[in-house]
Amino acid sequence: MTSFKTEREISDADRKKIETVFHQSDLGRKGYLSREDFKVAVVMLFGYKPSKSETDMLMESGSYKEWPGVPLNQFTSLMGRKMSAEDPYEKMRQIFSAFDVHCRGFLKLEDFKSAFKRVAPHLPERTVLEAFRSLSMRCERTIQH
Repeated sequence: MTSFKTEREISDADRKKIETVFHQSDLGRKGYLSREDFKVAVVMLFGYKPSKSETDMLMESGSYKEWPGVPLNQFTSLMGRKMSAEDPYEKMRQIFSAFDVHCRGFLKLEDFKSAFKRVAPHLPERTVLEAFRSLSMRCERTIQH
């Protein structure tokens, strides 16, 4: 069975974020992103450093022959397509997997407490319990509908 990702329209907020990241990454206010600027921008937008081959591919498709880098309009177009092709549930799956250390496919309170103890050890247990209950209630409502 083949699965296809559907591309979604990026919002005005996403477009504004892309433009802001471009300007923050454009060291020296050159009007384009050099290779290093470009990698920094991808980290800021997507949370990972692109590989050499991904950087080459993106920069090649995003720069004009007469430009030494990627200008704003091309960067906005490239990153907009990249954002729209992203699976909107992927981050949730990654977070869930980080909590589901026993690979059960569901979370127990102990899993939740353990994860929070690692990432936020000073968080009061009551807050963790409230978060777990709130999440459990939302999941139950989703399943019932």
